[in-house]
Amino acid sequence: MTETSSTATAVLFDIDGTLVDSNYLHVESWANAFADLGVEIDTWRIHRGIGLDSAKLLEELLGDRLEELGDRAKELHTERYSAMGDRLRPFHRSTELLATLARRGTRVVLATSAPEEELVELRRVLDAESSLHAVTSSADVETAKPEPDVIRVALDEAGVAPDRAVMVGDARWDGVAAERAGIRFVGVLTGGISEAELRDAGAVAVYASVDELLANLEESPLAALLGSGD
Repeated sequence: MTETSSTATAVLFDIDGTLVDSNYLHVESWANAFADLGVEIDTWRIHRGIGLDSAKLLEELLGDRLEELGDRAKELHTERYSAMGDRLRPFHRSTELLATLARRGTRVVLATSAPEEELVELRRVLDAESSLHAVTSSADVETAKPEPDVIRVALDEAGVAPDRAVMVGDARWDGVAAERAGIRFVGVLTGGISEAELRDAGAVAVYASVDELLANLEESPLAALLGSGD
């Protein structure tokens, strides 16, 4: 546990769909997994569940067939998603945003629901290790987003109070988790969720991408967290 500082600040980031273009690969992987199992599930419903804890996603999509098919569906998704690793890419200027925040004195933390094996590949693609203060994942908690546990662990790792941090994410589940953890939420549209829905989930500001957030950093909700830098 990191001791909480009265002066430190932090920006917490989701990674799937926020920093790395991966959401639609997840949709494709889940769709193919369900097809392999002979289950017809509309892809729009899969997309709506991206960012949820996988157990909750499967419960939502499989319903009363969860016990029968859930474990195998998860295995097939992992296989399909892993095979598409060469299609992962960071969003434009995502690494630059993290570097800028770190240079300006705020603690950058990845607060994601991704399982550990996926997170390793996402971090490789992002290539921003020198900017990171800490990283948390679904492995650190019993239940991932929309429960606030991942965010609370991230705050603990950063050593900051909720009012000294901001969460940046692409899914409504990020907003729900942030609200439950008592921190402000800034949304980006790169996960395929509308501005209206992100604002309904509590977003105090919404940007087209992290590129746009970086371009407007001094006027953003993150500005109050930053020092002058080098």
